[in-house]
Amino acid sequence: MTPLIELRAIHKRYGGGDRPEVGVLHGIDLAIGSGEFVAIVGASGSGKSTLMNIIGCLDRPSAGHYRFAGRDVADFAADRLAWLRREAFGFVFQGYHLIASETARENVEVPALYAGLPEGERRRRASALLERLGLGDRQDNRPNQLSGGQQQRVSIARALVNGGRIILADEPTGALDSRSGAEVMALLRELATAGHTVILITHDRDVAAQAERVIEIHDGRITHDSGARTPSVALPLPALDVDHEHGASLRDELAEATRTAWRAMRINRGRTGLTLLGIVIGVASVILMLAIGEGARQRVIEQIGSMGTTIMYLGSKPPVSGGPIGTISDDDLDAIRSLPQVHRTMPVIGDPILVRHGNVERTIYVYAGGETLPEIFRWPVERGRFFSAREQDELAPVVVAGNKAFQQFFPGVANPIGRQLLIGNAPFEVIGVMSSRGTDGWGQNYDDMVFIPYRAGRARVYRTQTQPDYTLIDVVSPDVVDEAEDAIGRLLINRHGREDFGIGNAAARIKAEMQTREAMTLMLSLIAAVSLVVGGIGVMNVMLMTVRERTREIGIRMATGARQRDIQRQFLTEAVLIALSGGLIGVASGLAIGFALLLSGIPVVFSLTASVGAFACAIATGLVFGWLPARQASRLDPVVALAGE
Repeated sequence: MTPLIELRAIHKRYGGGDRPEVGVLHGIDLAIGSGEFVAIVGASGSGKSTLMNIIGCLDRPSAGHYRFAGRDVADFAADRLAWLRREAFGFVFQGYHLIASETARENVEVPALYAGLPEGERRRRASALLERLGLGDRQDNRPNQLSGGQQQRVSIARALVNGGRIILADEPTGALDSRSGAEVMALLRELATAGHTVILITHDRDVAAQAERVIEIHDGRITHDSGARTPSVALPLPALDVDHEHGASLRDELAEATRTAWRAMRINRGRTGLTLLGIVIGVASVILMLAIGEGARQRVIEQIGSMGTTIMYLGSKPPVSGGPIGTISDDDLDAIRSLPQVHRTMPVIGDPILVRHGNVERTIYVYAGGETLPEIFRWPVERGRFFSAREQDELAPVVVAGNKAFQQFFPGVANPIGRQLLIGNAPFEVIGVMSSRGTDGWGQNYDDMVFIPYRAGRARVYRTQTQPDYTLIDVVSPDVVDEAEDAIGRLLINRHGREDFGIGNAAARIKAEMQTREAMTLMLSLIAAVSLVVGGIGVMNVMLMTVRERTREIGIRMATGARQRDIQRQFLTEAVLIALSGGLIGVASGLAIGFALLLSGIPVVFSLTASVGAFACAIATGLVFGWLPARQASRLDPVVALAGE
């Protein structure tokens, strides 16, 4: 019959290159049949544990051939070796090698998880094995709450949960008292009788004598073999040709990784809190910076929008080449209004003029303009109304007072509508009062003015004025102000034959100011985003520390069948969970602080895109900065990892 385990000329050397080479195994030839109970005995340093690691596919030989059920293990990739460990082997270690943060039942379930068993089946199997081994009342205890003998029985249950066809027991009684050691040996004999292949590694000849076959090893060579015996019963082996990619479902694995991560985060609360703090500050800062920047931008839009984000000023001036001052005619304004970039025009005449009401007289600026002034300046009327296009055409003697002008001319009067103001020598009826506006960016205080129709102003007040002082041009969009300025300039040069006009591009100034503010907001947001990167570096540092601290756990999981991708996915999930927690807290903190700022009067405008983007960046940070530690964990050598602290 084909041996279950067949070793031919196996050598194992460590070191090499710039380190001294040390040989541990020297030409081992060994064949073990299915169902045998074998003891490999030897002194410390004889190479017996190295031999066990090679048999259990935790390590590879430096030379020679290892055939498992007739198949050369050298042809197996890392994931297929993990599958073989999971399906065929069960490890019982001298140091128990239980995961400290897991309960007894959870430790037993680990190989079944990587075998892809559903959660309910895993629990049922683990509980049944612990009941069978006398630990039914200890299933929820952690390893530090169990005695040495109880921990070793948990280790045996873990070795059996996937079938445990081959039990590799490395000094299973070495750390136990005599009573517990006898109980463990009785369990191993029972398993051997049931058809399990049991390979016992020990230095104790009395323990080895309880096996059916004893193999002695000394200085890396087999010095004695009592000979193989045909067992009465042997468990069937897993089919080596099955799809070895089969393992835990993504859902179960993510659930396990999440549970493990939460437990690790609770155990290391202080470190976790400091790590989360970096992510929280980063996410909250991005949300707040963008919200404050958007709030400031919208307030600026409200404030300077009243000055006109689409406004330009057109006036006459002498040409550079000399000659008389230019004239802006009504035909010129009609031609300008026909341009596709122009929405409307409004000629304006204004000068300080003596205005009287009763015994109050003041020289104030009288603004003669169009009926669209409130819309152009986004400036609402507070009382009454503004004059209409009809009143403009009819040269109606009506006036709208600025807010301060109203208070100056009508002190103590609640409603001045219908009263008269004498502007120069012409009486005008008050039909409205404008809301408070304040001083614009060019130093004009509109609240001190009064407003009359342009045509009535030319006919009744400014009779000698032959053209407007300037014309206000409202373009269709802030995006075309420069294009509109160029178009108006070309039009008037074509009409006048010379450049006898000037265009004041107020909209361009406002647009430039807005762009400056947006650039500042972007810069602040980028600075805030740097803290996300710093938080990500913190995640990477913590995960690197976690990998170092949990090296033995990684080795245990690999020994029980975890593939490289399983280990990588677990630690990557933990990194993402830290980032996810930090992101959620950061979003909540950013919104809470933002609402507090709102209550204190600071303009804040939250952006769903910014919040989602900051949260997504936090997750991406966990993925990016967690990948390297996760990859490092997945590339650990199982033997080296098991020996870690």
